[in-house]
Amino acid sequence: MQKNIESPPVTNRPERGSPIEVLSAFFKLGLTSFGGPVAHLGYFRSEFVERRQWLDDKGYSDLVALCQFLPGPASSQVGMALGLGRAGWLGALAAWLGFTMPSAIALILFAFGVANWAGLAQSGVVHGLKVMAVAVVAQAVWGMAKSLCPDRLRGGIAIGAAMLVLMFSSAFIQIAAIVLGGLVGWRLLSLPHLPTVEHRDFGVSRTAGGLLLALFGLLLLGLPTLAALSDSLVVSAISGFYQAGSLVFGGGHVVLPLLQASVVPPAWVSNDTFLAGYGAAQAVPGPLFTFAAFLGAAMPAPLGGWFGGIVLLLAIFLPSFLLVAGTLPYWETLRQRDGVQRAMGGINAAVVGVLGAALYDPVWTSAIHSKADFCLALAAYGLLVFGKASPVIMVILAAIGGWFLGT
Repeated sequence: MQKNIESPPVTNRPERGSPIEVLSAFFKLGLTSFGGPVAHLGYFRSEFVERRQWLDDKGYSDLVALCQFLPGPASSQVGMALGLGRAGWLGALAAWLGFTMPSAIALILFAFGVANWAGLAQSGVVHGLKVMAVAVVAQAVWGMAKSLCPDRLRGGIAIGAAMLVLMFSSAFIQIAAIVLGGLVGWRLLSLPHLPTVEHRDFGVSRTAGGLLLALFGLLLLGLPTLAALSDSLVVSAISGFYQAGSLVFGGGHVVLPLLQASVVPPAWVSNDTFLAGYGAAQAVPGPLFTFAAFLGAAMPAPLGGWFGGIVLLLAIFLPSFLLVAGTLPYWETLRQRDGVQRAMGGINAAVVGVLGAALYDPVWTSAIHSKADFCLALAAYGLLVFGKASPVIMVILAAIGGWFLGT
């Protein structure tokens, strides 16, 4: 019988880089990653697993699985963790800045009244980028399936998870599918013992992780109390946006009801302005949580403008950073245990199924409306998989193709 690890595992310190390297890589993705969180995970895999080889498929899927369990924007949390593992605390900040600021700046400018962006979400260019997202996600699902579903059991887990998510569409069902996959893997999978040298060091001690998780809980409980005791618009808005970032599972679209309840009833932002900003958020790359920057910029004084946009952007993303950085040191030790490894085998297979379901809905259903759309997606997939084309070049070509089809 295999024994669980009783002593701290020997850590494997991967090659480290610089914060500038991380900022450059994520800034490129922040400018080109259209298609929502599932597409973002596909872009990340293409860039950091296949091209840069910062980690392997299994390590990447483990990270995705962890961030799927945590509240907040999973793709942004994966990005922060990748930056943290590559270049430490400054690397995590660089990854967040590079991936987030392009869309945040665009939405703040939109809040200032850039009226000619109003129809961007329905333009042919953006439609072409949505088609491109189909190819990116399909490449990610196929690549992950080959490495993470090598046997009948894990293939069956992936297919079952996809069917469950497609039949009962909700963030809760996605989490339930992943949990069920973990339970099946724990009970039925037979895997070799994981050598301790495969432990990935993210550079966060357990003490530091505990302090970050304690700070997360303190702010979650303390900010509403402080807002109730004060008469400050700034404190109340920060509290509402911090809570929205702390309590939402399922990504950016799920956070909308919480944000709307925070800003529309007190008349900080009108409902028409809220919906206009949400429409613009669909047309920019990067995480949908940057919608917070639009709302902050559109709010009355003392918020509003650049100050309000940046403050509320920080407020909604802060819990995501505290949670992922605080959890990683415990997760990295826990995942060494044999039972956890079996569960992770099932979880990883379920993640493939969840991503496969998302490939159909919403990625495929929102982008493929004609034979021409399918041909464009097929061409993009071929260039990515067989032509090894750069995703940046593909984004440009997809935008041109979408514009051509829309004319």
